[in-house]
Amino acid sequence: MRRLLENIRVAFQSLAVSKLRAFLTMLGIIIGVGAVIIVMAVGAGTQESIVSNLESMGTNLVTVTPGRGDSQFRPGGGGPPGGGGGFAVSIRGEQTETAKGDLYITDYEAIKNNASSISGVAPVVSQNSTVSYMGATDSLSITASTEDIFSLKNYELDKGSLFTSRDVSEITNVAVIGSQVVNDYFGKTEPIGEIIKIDGINFTVIGTLQEKGMTMEDDIVFIPINTAQIKLYGIRTVNNLVIQSKSEDTVDQTITEATTILRQQHQIETGELNDFDINSQTQMLETVSTITNTLTYALAGIAAISLLVGGIGIMNIMFVSVTERTREIGIRKSIGAKNRDILTQFLTESVVLSVIGGILGILFAVGVSWAVQKFAELNTTITATPIVLSVCFSTVIGVIFGIFPAMRAARLNPIESLRYE
Repeated sequence: MRRLLENIRVAFQSLAVSKLRAFLTMLGIIIGVGAVIIVMAVGAGTQESIVSNLESMGTNLVTVTPGRGDSQFRPGGGGPPGGGGGFAVSIRGEQTETAKGDLYITDYEAIKNNASSISGVAPVVSQNSTVSYMGATDSLSITASTEDIFSLKNYELDKGSLFTSRDVSEITNVAVIGSQVVNDYFGKTEPIGEIIKIDGINFTVIGTLQEKGMTMEDDIVFIPINTAQIKLYGIRTVNNLVIQSKSEDTVDQTITEATTILRQQHQIETGELNDFDINSQTQMLETVSTITNTLTYALAGIAAISLLVGGIGIMNIMFVSVTERTREIGIRKSIGAKNRDILTQFLTESVVLSVIGGILGILFAVGVSWAVQKFAELNTTITATPIVLSVCFSTVIGVIFGIFPAMRAARLNPIESLRYE
């Protein structure tokens, strides 16, 4: 232990002789370690934000999305099969049969009336449309649904009121807008009662929503689904169905019930594949976590390549150090130092160089992560795992790239070393 401490002390003395050269050598390690930690911090922060956002909507949500298939059209047809009155829609080309993979209002009604394990369900039509107000124009996400969508997605009213079942049935032109839309379009102006245009059609703003913290959820406009289908888009299908199970324990039952009901609605025979997909919020959380983890580690691996560059720099400077200290090596050997002593000394210097670079890289990463979170408004989360991995990796780099210069120093002939000028 005493010999190790002595080697570390000598290593610091040697590095202190040429501080600038030592710092430039460590720069590759500093950038490499910092880059790895920053990438993983941004990845972890992004994953945390997405997961938190999904969990805020409840882990007992189930989403039904349409599958793929060909649609059949002919002018002047009736409603989709499967029973249920649905909403009366008149468009130029109407579907006479349920297109394979499409979802309809009748599917929503069937689940609402027959599923016993659910506490709520809402059909959703979601499209990007041009929204304008007093010269301000932008493409925003329009979500059309029934009045139940707000409680299912845990949206809280800020001002005004939410649209009701009467607004849906009477096909009224009303809108409820997210907090980001309020900021972008109205600023300090009171939005309640103002008229906005969605694809050129007037809508009255009747309510605003509290901020949820995610741009995709705050930069949104809600309108009644009948209004969207009949007046805005001229469609009869819906993008998806959002189902809320009574509890997390009944999610599997809800999926089973919804599957059975939709197979009957779509007249799918036994043995045939479903023409729709059903996913629970838990499955979505697992998928999101898998994707973000994969991307984070892939980017961290790319960033770690700079550590190899730093290691090459360490090896280069250690070879220079061996050449400069050839006479010192000869003197040490002449007074009894063994090859392993010389090897240990130079290897210790290499490891100290990389460890110091790793520590400075951690400090660099902390500073950059703080700046990113403060000024770029991206959530960053620094955990112990990338710090430990980066320091360990930088230490290994020091050993690997320091071993060859150290071995060269240990093999020097003491007599020739003493003659070296």
